Amino acid sequence: MTESQTDVTSARSRVIGFLLLNNFTMISLASAVEALRMANQLSGEELYAWYTLTDDGQPISASDGIMITPDASMHSDLQLDTVIVAGGVNVTNAYTKGHISWLQEMARKGCKLGGVCTGAYLLADAGLLDGYDCSTHWEYLASLQEAFPKVNCSNKLFTMDRNRMTSSGGTVPLDMMMNMIKQEHGYQLSAAISEMFICDRIRDESDQQKVPLRHVLGTAQPKLVEVVALMEANIEEVIEMDELASYVGLSRRQLERLFQKYLECSPSKYYLRLRLLRARQLLKQSTMPIIDIAAACGFVSTPHFSKCYREQMGIPPSEERQAKVPDDVTDVEDSRKPGRPTVPQPAPKDSTARAAISEAKTESTFGSVNLKGK
Repeated sequence: MTESQTDVTSARSRVIGFLLLNNFTMISLASAVEALRMANQLSGEELYAWYTLTDDGQPISASDGIMITPDASMHSDLQLDTVIVAGGVNVTNAYTKGHISWLQEMARKGCKLGGVCTGAYLLADAGLLDGYDCSTHWEYLASLQEAFPKVNCSNKLFTMDRNRMTSSGGTVPLDMMMNMIKQEHGYQLSAAISEMFICDRIRDESDQQKVPLRHVLGTAQPKLVEVVALMEANIEEVIEMDELASYVGLSRRQLERLFQKYLECSPSKYYLRLRLLRARQLLKQSTMPIIDIAAACGFVSTPHFSKCYREQMGIPPSEERQAKVPDDVTDVEDSRKPGRPTVPQPAPKDSTARAAISEAKTESTFGSVNLKGK
């Protein structure tokens, strides 16, 4: 570290590196970083320093197309306490063996590790979530659990398990970081951060990701939402329609009327669509054989699965898999492998926390939360 960095990162500061993967989601990164910035502003101290990192220190694109110039390469000489992987779109094609090796090295050094949005997928692939509870964006829950059975996936908004912290996407990283700040510096500071960001409450680990249907129906049709939740929880072992109806206290005819009225299809067609969407996730996000995907999605034979998939999706499963990597996705193999030039690594710049806390000194809230009693 440079002398200026030593000044910035006091003995009390926690140094966090955000490892950005190609097509990371900007909102998840910003939500996590803003909580740290506000902790410094309200306390009047640099409790946290943070750096954005890429594998080679070169600019990287977020999923919204905005290019971000990182603070440093992940190979820079930074004394990191925590590393958080910021994932996003097409995460299975956004990292290399170099990323995996570096994260494993950070784990051996005792770093706390985390992931936001789909960042948990990389941690799982590196074997760093085996035996841990974890959260990820609901789009990747199925494929992560199938690919890494030693990981305990859950539908929680975020999970903090020992020295691992993982969250789903959107604004959820803000809640995860506020809970981390509460653990490290007390409720008063986390509550003040929530007030500054006009959050109605700080969500905790008991909060679940909502199934998409609830955003459509709200709470007006609880029985319909309950049936769909049962379908989603029983993809491999398909439940008969009569059983589904009885579980929620309806007749089969009543159940069919509900689906026709609100979802404009029969319960069996909706169930089939859910199973095929799960199959599509596994085809695009995993290397599972098609025969295993068919079984995991409740189909008794591969030919029947292929027929249903082609009829519903307009493409055979084999072609879906072949098309999973877009033509415009560049090769992101490790640039340090033999035969390719090594990119020179510039010295890391000062933590952006220093500039942020300097700017915040003019704010009326600067130093408004007293931590001296801790």
